[in-house]
Amino acid sequence: MKKYPEASVDPNEIRDIFVSMTSLLFNQLPIPINFIDTEGKVIIMNQAFLDYLNIGLEDVTGKHLSEIDPSVRLPIVVKTGHAEIGQKHRFHSGRESIVHRIPLFYKDTIIGGVGIILIEDLNYLYEISEENSLIKTLKVNKANKIADVYKTKYTFDDILTQSYLGEKCKEQAKIYSTNDFPILITGESGVGKELFAHSIHSLSNRKDGPFIRVNCAAIPESLIESELFGYEKGAFTGAQSTGKIGKFELANGGTIFLDEIGDFPLGLQAKLLRVLQEKEIEKIGSNEIVQLDIRIIAATNYSLEDKVKENKFRQDLFYRLNVLNLNVPSLKERKDDIPLLINHFITSMYQNFNIYKRFPDDVIEILKAYSWPGNVRELKNIVERIAVNTKGKVVNESDIPDYIIEEINNNFHTSNEDSCELKNGSLKNTLLEIEKRIIKDTLLKCNNNKAEAARVLGIPRMTLYRKLKEFDD
Repeated sequence: MKKYPEASVDPNEIRDIFVSMTSLLFNQLPIPINFIDTEGKVIIMNQAFLDYLNIGLEDVTGKHLSEIDPSVRLPIVVKTGHAEIGQKHRFHSGRESIVHRIPLFYKDTIIGGVGIILIEDLNYLYEISEENSLIKTLKVNKANKIADVYKTKYTFDDILTQSYLGEKCKEQAKIYSTNDFPILITGESGVGKELFAHSIHSLSNRKDGPFIRVNCAAIPESLIESELFGYEKGAFTGAQSTGKIGKFELANGGTIFLDEIGDFPLGLQAKLLRVLQEKEIEKIGSNEIVQLDIRIIAATNYSLEDKVKENKFRQDLFYRLNVLNLNVPSLKERKDDIPLLINHFITSMYQNFNIYKRFPDDVIEILKAYSWPGNVRELKNIVERIAVNTKGKVVNESDIPDYIIEEINNNFHTSNEDSCELKNGSLKNTLLEIEKRIIKDTLLKCNNNKAEAARVLGIPRMTLYRKLKEFDD
């Protein structure tokens, strides 16, 4: 074997050669690739990506990715830490592509993200597909899959959170996905209880089975028994001649989600208890027992303990449903998720309706100060309303609904009667005072441990140090 002399080149020079080679290779790759930092700003974008967007390198370096193209989701992926692989994406130019969005980790810390365009022009791919008989066959088969009606719509990737409580709830739900015990999901209206039910089924070993959703509050009491348990032909006047399969039987092999369980009729609760205990049902008008292999997930925004005390809900049924409890925190308990959710909603609006508005930091801080009694559902409604009504490209304070501003100011005046006065009467100063008080109260509860306080507040430690310095100044 031929021996080569050891390199006499300086190690730094060797490193520079490899860096130059990497840069040269990166720019000659025909696949569009770009890297961003944790703030969503572009670090580098290769020539293929620049050509795709029809811009120069000087137009992108150091800019936030959303300034270059408002349709992007890569900054969201960097926040959540969850990769999005092989996703369809429509760029600001109207071109549709298939993309990867991948967070980059170094020593268990997210340091940025990489975006890769795999297929640059879906329209061209569609034209080819139309000529391919195999693809046509697949399309027909997919359309004929009636079982798709009973599949879940969401997974844990659809639950966007970066707050401590949100992540804790999400991890707990993933643990619950691994077994078949009944789950009772509690939380205020609009927090996303149904998203968790879908996600739990999607991760469970029943994921290939049906997912049947029943809104107990939406079905008239006179029909709920036949809807859930089914009936034999001729069981009662007006019954279908062929009989009817109930929701429980449809869910066999999968999961049934009983939403708004607090509204379940008291007279039928004993029959539901039997389903939980024995995993069997008896159709109306039948003497035969149908064995079930199902998991039950229930959800409510009521306190079932209070309903038990009021004799409106059976205590034994409550205990059978509440084997595993998942309490989804309200939005006011996880306000660190608000910027992430706003970003998600406006990106979705752009993708679906070609409407894009930028929410600057000062507007987001105002929205974070609101109590959000309608939770995530209300936030989505407000973001969409503001985006449609705002005339310019950038949202400002005047675009926020008056009732939100009034509540914030009223809360501040009430909470400051014994502590501090409103500075200059401006909303901005009001929010600064609220932020200052929250940070100082958190530090006090954490025994002045700044690292722990930053974790509880859901902000980087350096951000906490900077804010404390600003308060002292």
